[in-house]
Amino acid sequence: MTSDFTFINAYIYTAEDKPIPNGFMSVMDKKISAVGSMADFQTTNRTEIIDLGGRRIYPGFIDAHTHIGMWDDGLGFEGDDGNEDNEPVTAALRAIDAINSFDRCFVEAHNAGITAVVTGPGSANPIGGQMAALKTTGGRIDNMIIKSPISMKMALGENPKNTYHDRDESPTTRMATAKIIREALVKAQRYARSIDRAEDEADLPEFDSNCEALLPVVRGELPVHIHAHRRDDIFTGIRICEEFGLKYVLVHATEGYMCANELAQCKVSVFSGPLLCDRCKPELSNLTPKSAGILDKAGIKSAIITDHPETPIQYLPICAGLAVREGMDYDSALRAITINPAEILGLDDKIGSIRAGKDADFSIFDCDPLTLAAKPLAVYIDGIAVYKSEYN
Repeated sequence: MTSDFTFINAYIYTAEDKPIPNGFMSVMDKKISAVGSMADFQTTNRTEIIDLGGRRIYPGFIDAHTHIGMWDDGLGFEGDDGNEDNEPVTAALRAIDAINSFDRCFVEAHNAGITAVVTGPGSANPIGGQMAALKTTGGRIDNMIIKSPISMKMALGENPKNTYHDRDESPTTRMATAKIIREALVKAQRYARSIDRAEDEADLPEFDSNCEALLPVVRGELPVHIHAHRRDDIFTGIRICEEFGLKYVLVHATEGYMCANELAQCKVSVFSGPLLCDRCKPELSNLTPKSAGILDKAGIKSAIITDHPETPIQYLPICAGLAVREGMDYDSALRAITINPAEILGLDDKIGSIRAGKDADFSIFDCDPLTLAAKPLAVYIDGIAVYKSEYN
């Protein structure tokens, strides 16, 4: 159960509209019920009143691309459930069947103000499986789901090549990776047409779990999240999605800043990052923390991501601060970990900003949250304090 309460005398960063320098925010039944200026506040006996004395309220931060819970923190093979790399197409795999929701990294995430994540398979396979959007608390995975599936994971570039080259199997070239993705999509399209033509159950095609999982993709109902670092891989991903009329988001786009104007013409959205990591493979040779700011200035809607565990998830706000240091507009960086990922994911009716009717996911700070020394005073998910220190 959650209590109803109202914060008063707070600086409120809404993420959608201008900040409210001296405002109030009411929470009822797990939702934000009212937000406004103290000049419009009317005392009510319906909620507990909590005076924040000028402290700041921010929307819960969102990390739109991670593998949290798929690789258990501190474990080896026993906790490695991110890649089923025995066949190149594993569209039917569901992240929620692998996520260890009791991994301590979920606690580290919400203690840092990160209240929602997208997590799922890695990039070993051209088509890896179904990603899920979760709250970062709840215990049992079924209680944490915001939407599952939220997307279908696909991957281009070095990772599928290296995985199957080591096994002496296809794909070992970028051509073969693209071919495998196209074949799976064509097969799913034919499967869909067979279903549409069937007049009764006897006419239905033989069940194919991968085709079933790809049905909402080829029907334009489920977006594709495309792992791509190099410019040629980025444009291959766009080419395939345009050929099949798919909804898509570019993930990483490490060299995207080098072709930002062309990407803007394609009207893409990008999950940019990780920004705080080493150049551990050739396709990361042009990695720079300037990339998110360059994409933003080109008019590309971007979200900053950690790709946890590549960058530990609790450092998402620091990654946004690094982007500011390297030239990104400050408000754009805050939006890149709040409302932008919510809008790109199609979850902005629930999360990503401080607005009446949205989930009561937010953090309280007494300083700039994008600085190295910043730590939340409190974090709330669905109106319940999941982390709290003394601030009264």
